[in-house]
Amino acid sequence: MQSKASTVAQYLAGLPPDRRAAISAVRRAVLDNLDRGFAEGMQYGMIGYYVPHSIYPAGYHCNPEQPLPFAALASQKNHMAVYLMSVYADPAEERWLRERWTGAGKKLDMGKCCIRFRRLEDVPLEVLGEAIARVSLKSHVARYESALRPAKARPSKPKRGPAKATAPHSRKAPAKKAARAGKARRSR
Repeated sequence: MQSKASTVAQYLAGLPPDRRAAISAVRRAVLDNLDRGFAEGMQYGMIGYYVPHSIYPAGYHCNPEQPLPFAALASQKNHMAVYLMSVYADPAEERWLRERWTGAGKKLDMGKCCIRFRRLEDVPLEVLGEAIARVSLKSHVARYESALRPAKARPSKPKRGPAKATAPHSRKAPAKKAARAGKARRSR
């Protein structure tokens, strides 16, 4: 559920008290561990943590008007969620997070980068804080640019050389001969 709130304060004020308390506690864990340079604000109808255009002018390749996302918090219809782009972009970070989260005795309900929870008690805040602290702004940008590079660096498909003289006709000829042979057998 995307919020129409234009500020974090408005977003939090629009939540029911139990969700406001949970999102606020998760937000505090994020803010306490966020590397210098990341900014907090509303992004995609959620509380977002991102690399501002003043640091990374290119922005997010899907929508360059948006700053490069790093994490987000949201209150959805049936759950709350924290989104961690670093986990999506790095299988080693994902493995680390899964091991630490379950090692803390909490059930992990996770998609690609979305961790869903229904109550604050479902979130090991120290693990979440550590996951945020593990990724610096510089390493997040470097990982992001590295992920974009293969798409840009892919060589174009080589043009096919001249076709062999028999290529188009020789492929069809056996099929036509087989069809004629089949008709001939059927007519006998």
